[in-house]
Amino acid sequence: MFTMCQPLRSRGNLVMLFKGCRRFVRTTCRVSIPGGSLGNEIKAPPRFLRDKKIVPDADPPHKEDIHKLYQLFEQSKRLTILTGAGISTECGIPDYRSPNGAYSSGFKPITHQEFTRSSRSRRRYWARSYAGWRRFTAAQPGPAHTALASLERAGRIDCIITQNVDRLHHRAGSDPLELHGTVYTVMCLDCGFSFPRDSFQDQLKALNPRWAEALESIDHGEPGSEKTFGMKQRPDGDIEIDEKFWEEGFQIPVCEKCEGVLKPDVIFFGDNIPKERATQAMEAAKQSDAFLVLGSSLMTMSAFRLVRAAHEAGAATAIVNIGVTRADDIVPLKISARVGEILPRVLDVGSLGVPAL
Repeated sequence: MFTMCQPLRSRGNLVMLFKGCRRFVRTTCRVSIPGGSLGNEIKAPPRFLRDKKIVPDADPPHKEDIHKLYQLFEQSKRLTILTGAGISTECGIPDYRSPNGAYSSGFKPITHQEFTRSSRSRRRYWARSYAGWRRFTAAQPGPAHTALASLERAGRIDCIITQNVDRLHHRAGSDPLELHGTVYTVMCLDCGFSFPRDSFQDQLKALNPRWAEALESIDHGEPGSEKTFGMKQRPDGDIEIDEKFWEEGFQIPVCEKCEGVLKPDVIFFGDNIPKERATQAMEAAKQSDAFLVLGSSLMTMSAFRLVRAAHEAGAATAIVNIGVTRADDIVPLKISARVGEILPRVLDVGSLGVPAL
């Protein structure tokens, strides 16, 4: 294991020292990433995503920070990456805690206890989720997702752990450990049966045919009218639904195996991460020689304990995030930047030994 020390300069090259090693790295050649460019082929997000002010303001990455992050990638042999909501806000998916996040508008996420104990809460959740699904799935992977996928294929990343439930890493080509699950799978709370979310959407549509018509009317009819069940598109991309329409009129499918309660396969607030998944994430953190946090405030204990464990095990630790994090006091390298801006620039400064595939 090694830990990060203060950067030095030698003949114009930045040198990041780790305990137990000293390497001079040239940073003048460009790297060619296999599998395509880092941004040219990324599909532009729909207009309603582009126009949302959900990404916190940040200055362009400083050259010194880019070089420090480059050194972390170059010198590590077992690098673990932890990604959070900040990597997805750049793709149009709102987060909770940033200045422009969902909490800023008064939004309160449903808890596990609310969902399991109240049929009314379940109707409200599924009605809003059903209405917002096509907009949620319209988001495309960003430059950060693409860069990480390329580095993962090239063997430069040992493990990616994500707090996100949006599957954007998968669509970019990565295979992360999904710490908090994914909304792309629906599961039965009683028998454990699971199936794809798209199938569940079809079931919801069959049970609530007028809702499908109402969703079309948001774009082509009269938002907020009886025809649209009172649904209105909010500036942050969410959908408001008049309570009188979902409270009694929205029908939810039951499990086809046991007629039990169906829930998205995600960890709601107040729920626990499955033991096997938590153990797998903790082992990856403890066995890493470098641990990099990208776009997470680490306010949830499930994420904070991973970076803390890596730090205590002697790994070099670093954070790229806009705003304060829970681990600012223990992590020696903290960079305030957008992940989608700094990662492509890190790959541009020098050769990370990415082989041509």
